[in-house]
Amino acid sequence: MLRLGTKVILTGDRFEQGLPIGEHGFIIAYDRNPDNAFDYVVRVPTMNKHVFVPKDDVELEESLLQREAERIEREALIDYALATRNEALFKRLMGGEEEPEQEKTKEPPSAADFVKQVNLRAWI
Repeated sequence: MLRLGTKVILTGDRFEQGLPIGEHGFIIAYDRNPDNAFDYVVRVPTMNKHVFVPKDDVELEESLLQREAERIEREALIDYALATRNEALFKRLMGGEEEPEQEKTKEPPSAADFVKQVNLRAWI
């Protein structure tokens, strides 16, 4: 549940109330009536009125900005991979290849191999 006074962005209009999607608002109250489909009362400054909205129609401004920054970063990395012809980076970004095989299958050495490596290094 979002806190009172939190700045939110209207991301939907499920009940077709004519909400300005993409505009910001502030949560001013909770609607605690269990028989009601609405969760919050939001003050929308551009409309100069209060509206009842369900929790699916609002989202925190910070989370939207974070998702947008991640999307832009991913697109920039894809552009860089294409410009430098870095096929490994491009495949990893596009989801084709997760990690190089050497790093995935790296297992700790057995006790005998570890002792052998220590003895070799001590001898040198």
